[in-house]
Amino acid sequence: MSKSFEVALQKVVDHSYSIEIGEHLFSSLIRDLQQGLIEGASKYAIITDSTVEPLYGRPLLELLRREGFQADLFSFPAGESSKTRETKALLEDQLLSHAYGRDCCIIAVGGGAVTDLAGFVAGTFGRGVPSLNYATTLLAAADASVGGKTGVNTPVATNGGVFHQPRKVYIDLAAWRTLPAREFRSGLAETIKHACMSDEQFFSYLEANMDRIITEEGELILDAGVCEQLALTNCRIKYAVVEQDEHEHNLRQILNLGHTAGRALEALSGYQLLHGEAIAVGLVYHARLGAKYGYMTEEEADRVAALLK
Repeated sequence: MSKSFEVALQKVVDHSYSIEIGEHLFSSLIRDLQQGLIEGASKYAIITDSTVEPLYGRPLLELLRREGFQADLFSFPAGESSKTRETKALLEDQLLSHAYGRDCCIIAVGGGAVTDLAGFVAGTFGRGVPSLNYATTLLAAADASVGGKTGVNTPVATNGGVFHQPRKVYIDLAAWRTLPAREFRSGLAETIKHACMSDEQFFSYLEANMDRIITEEGELILDAGVCEQLALTNCRIKYAVVEQDEHEHNLRQILNLGHTAGRALEALSGYQLLHGEAIAVGLVYHARLGAKYGYMTEEEADRVAALLK
């Protein structure tokens, strides 16, 4: 006769965290650590890429060490093509070789590829360790600052990973001025996606203010007030969705607007297309299909295409 018993592990977990938006936020990060934001952490691993490393990775490493924190820096080649299981395994081996364990905190410094990959490492290393995101691109602010969706790309699928919420996110608007125009436009595509999906007033705001952040020739202007509005509104829109469906059981799938065709194009290009560039094309595909099947007008689809152009 078989017997059974229940393993009672019910608990309430609070995944809440704050997002700080401003310029030059290293001092805020240091102050938060000094005030106990990450309890029990004795070592800090900065994970970044080869582009961000000299601009923000090494300066943060030096600041942490100067303030008495035990820290190391781990870097991988910049680009979506590095967001792989192999890179994740390499980073994990490097952490282990430096005697990192469950008493560490991972600080992701960079754009979306960095926060996706470093967040995946944090979600699985030692069965999960705390992490912070220091976002240096508009794409990271628009797409990776809220929701804790992490992962890597494989030959047959993109962004497979885990949900792992950071303890805090820092969005450094000053870092946007270091971006190539192409990278900034990539982030604008995800921003336009949010407007298409959720906020007609924000869409109109983007139409009216695009020339205050970038010219048609690709020169970055980056009006401070408009950039702050972009960061705030992106976070507000994505939070409204993630709050209702943290683990993408239903509603959160709306955040994949433009991604069905976009992710396919991104993979088919061998990641020569930036993520936002592929999503921009995907958004136009979806808008044209929406008009064809009566979900939006031709004029609305034309507005989407015109803003993306």
